[in-house]
Amino acid sequence: MHLIFLGAPGAGKGTQAHLIAERFEAAHVSTGDILRQAAREGTEMGLKAKSFMDQGALVPDDVIIGLIKEKFSEADFPANWIMDGFPRTLAQAEALDQLLAEIDLGLTVVLNIDVPLDLLMDRLTLRRTCRKTGKIFNLKFSPPDDPEKYDLYQRDDDKPESVQNRLKVYQDQTQPLIAYYEKTGKLVNIHGEQDVALVTEEILKAIEAHR
Repeated sequence: MHLIFLGAPGAGKGTQAHLIAERFEAAHVSTGDILRQAAREGTEMGLKAKSFMDQGALVPDDVIIGLIKEKFSEADFPANWIMDGFPRTLAQAEALDQLLAEIDLGLTVVLNIDVPLDLLMDRLTLRRTCRKTGKIFNLKFSPPDDPEKYDLYQRDDDKPESVQNRLKVYQDQTQPLIAYYEKTGKLVNIHGEQDVALVTEEILKAIEAHR
């Protein structure tokens, strides 16, 4: 089982990827985690990635693909895996397809967690983090039981202008990606505005239909 999760910031793709990974004992391949681990371990690709990360620059696609290839070639890497946060662009999708063809692996299904824009705005701009505990709340969907107990603040990237920018970047990058996977017949749109359990149920049905 080889899955890709797509979804805008606030769509809940990380949550769902984690739940599905646990259920199927699959590797949850997060590019952020791979980059950090490789930088810590000081592999050749890891050091390359670190040089970009230290400058606050985007890590080039060829380096990320190289790191993913290293990950796939690990002896204990599980047969089932879920990719979360990659690919983000059409160029990355094409590079990933080329890599999968090289190592004779195919995609099971690409799951696009679709959430209306106004709901994404509420999920992100109403998010508050506690300075003391790091716990995250949403003033509308999961408010704190007693606001006095927490030192709540709004992260800069959860402020309306920042959220609008993040969503615009995601839309600009991802629309071509969605069209690309639609052509392969692998794309399934998931209704991400539902409760977490219902989203999971819809994902499980999509996986079953494509296995």
